[in-house]
Amino acid sequence: MIVSASYRTDIPAFYGAWFMRRLEAGFCRVSSPYGGPPARVGLSRDEVAGFVFWTRNLGPFMASLDELRRRGYPFTVQFTLTGYPNALEPGVIAPERALEQLREVAARFGKRVAVWRYDPILVSDLTPFDSHRARFERLADALAGAVDEVVISFAQIYRKTKRNLDAAAHAHGFSWRDPASEEKCALAAELAARARARGMVLSLCAQPDYLGPGIEPARCIDPRRLADVAGCPIEVPVKGNRPGCLCAASRDIGAYDSCAQGCVYCYAVASRAAAKRRLAAHDPGAEYLIETSGRKSPNPNSLPP
Repeated sequence: MIVSASYRTDIPAFYGAWFMRRLEAGFCRVSSPYGGPPARVGLSRDEVAGFVFWTRNLGPFMASLDELRRRGYPFTVQFTLTGYPNALEPGVIAPERALEQLREVAARFGKRVAVWRYDPILVSDLTPFDSHRARFERLADALAGAVDEVVISFAQIYRKTKRNLDAAAHAHGFSWRDPASEEKCALAAELAARARARGMVLSLCAQPDYLGPGIEPARCIDPRRLADVAGCPIEVPVKGNRPGCLCAASRDIGAYDSCAQGCVYCYAVASRAAAKRRLAAHDPGAEYLIETSGRKSPNPNSLPP
């Protein structure tokens, strides 16, 4: 089993102590975000083929990665780094720190471990198309040789996303828009060429309509990459989380509405204030990351399972 930790929240940035306690215990429990029964997820080395961590800040978790390596767990890291203005990403570390962390991961664990995510791509007055071209190229220059893949996607505008974007736009005086498919395809092709020139494959996460020459469909939960890290075969079937997703089957151990980064385009957080309250109430010794049994998502169809 591959364990995802977690596309629902940033475990390395905020919940690393809980994760390591659950690793020591050999299991954790996960509440269903849709009101179903909770599940027990085994975390022993015999039960886990590998971990996939999702984060915007590995700093608090770097020592834990050392311990995972010592215990023989293969792992990969999906590291989001966009460098957007503070109005869009109020709780995110500075790009310079994020670049340092990505380069450190490559130096300590090998460049197959970390995947850079430049996603989602949001088009606004603060982030027009030209700024994406320039920002992507600057970050790609800094990461050349440290990563071999960059994942992109375009912002998906769910109801909660629109509400949070509109509130941020009103507060900070900007406007945003969802570009036409032709514009997205053209930008994806340009970024793919820039990535290729720096030794990176550009892949597109679960948005096949924008694929083109030189762009691969993303496999964020990727047993092939984990196998390269582990040095042995890892065979897990594809079981995408939504249409167009090519991720392998995995078990996510996170919880929605618990990441305090505050990114206004995030699909996983309806309210940053509520997420910060959950973080403050979090018990690192609990079996659950966040206890949500019996509580349904306000709109289950708007989120990946």
